[in-house]
Amino acid sequence: MSDSKTVVVISRDQVLTSLISKFLKGLCQIVEFATLGSSLDYIYGSNPAILLIDITSDDPTVVSMLNDLKSDPVLGHLSVFAVFGDSFVVPGWDNLLIDDYIKRSSLEAEIRSRIELSMQRAERTIEVNPLTGLPGNIQITKQIQKRLGAGDQFALAYADLDFFKPYNDRYGFSRGDEVLKMLGRLILNTVKDRQPHSSFVGHVGGDDIVFIMDCDAVEETSGKIIGYFDRIIPTFYDIEDRTKGCIESTDREGQKKVYPLIGISIGIVCNDRKHFAHYGEMAEVASEMKRFAKTVKGSCFKVDKRNPSRV
Repeated sequence: MSDSKTVVVISRDQVLTSLISKFLKGLCQIVEFATLGSSLDYIYGSNPAILLIDITSDDPTVVSMLNDLKSDPVLGHLSVFAVFGDSFVVPGWDNLLIDDYIKRSSLEAEIRSRIELSMQRAERTIEVNPLTGLPGNIQITKQIQKRLGAGDQFALAYADLDFFKPYNDRYGFSRGDEVLKMLGRLILNTVKDRQPHSSFVGHVGGDDIVFIMDCDAVEETSGKIIGYFDRIIPTFYDIEDRTKGCIESTDREGQKKVYPLIGISIGIVCNDRKHFAHYGEMAEVASEMKRFAKTVKGSCFKVDKRNPSRV
């Protein structure tokens, strides 16, 4: 879930981090890391409002990692604020993807108001799902259409939970939300572990999550997502229901029914078999494959491998 009041500070300079904490006291929560690399798990997991990084020299490793972070569709919205030494010369804005900067000598006079403005701006412009912190429908649409327009070959996967409504009815929406948070983290972590760059995970809404990957990676990743999910989901049930492997809940007609534990269905389409001109065309085939997967008992994924002339 996105935390609009957290600022991650990256610096090896304890004097600098102490000053930043002092000047921002009461405005936000400060989380400190010595290096950008050591902060990545936290950043991906918590989705902070601002990344404030100390850039005191032209370190190509830091600049490269920072640019990769800003180029990632999941974290492209993250506001990156740099602190430069007074004599530091910026190598060129095209080579350093940051949103704002401040010189060290101006910290006391300006940093509080500049960070506050950045947080307000982020709250106005970021379109993410408030529950999972994943990009929402606007970014999902842009990601698919941008790749189609560029002629990229990629796979679009559409994941949906089975028997999630009976779980909500029995355990309540707050526990259902915990399942959705787990689902978002699980898919994001599994996708990024297999394909750290050029992949994308977005939250359509409810229990629907999509991810974009290379065609040769999507089936293996979907299988891992299913395996991890099926092992984790029993822990979200009370011991009695977990032991039985099912729950009793009321259906839409008010009748008591027995439902299995939540499963996951994934529909997949790759554009290496068929040309798609519009994101909606590709999304519809992925959705169709997801509906097909949901007809199979248990968690599974289905890939569209039909002859293009029949699609």
